[in-house]
Amino acid sequence: MDLRAFQERLAAIYGHKDRQRGVPGTFMYFMEEVGELSEALREPEQHDLAGEFADCQAWLTSLATAAGIDLAAVTEAKYGNRCGRCGHSPCTCDTKP
Repeated sequence: MDLRAFQERLAAIYGHKDRQRGVPGTFMYFMEEVGELSEALREPEQHDLAGEFADCQAWLTSLATAAGIDLAAVTEAKYGNRCGRCGHSPCTCDTKP
């Protein structure tokens, strides 16, 4: 499934709840999931690490929808086939990893 299809699917399933919750409420759910991902990264054997990544992706996508952002379009525009900062592929930025 591509990013646009995923965003459309989540909007169809959860959009009514996201609209009621609004951007601030949806953002708080996203941050909660980021915290759960952080925990799972520290202790992967005790958590569903893959599931936490999926949850973060879903809440970030729902947040983008609530904010009126086409996540696929802005991701393609910024990153496409190149680094979003230096414009090269592979990246030639001289920042440390």
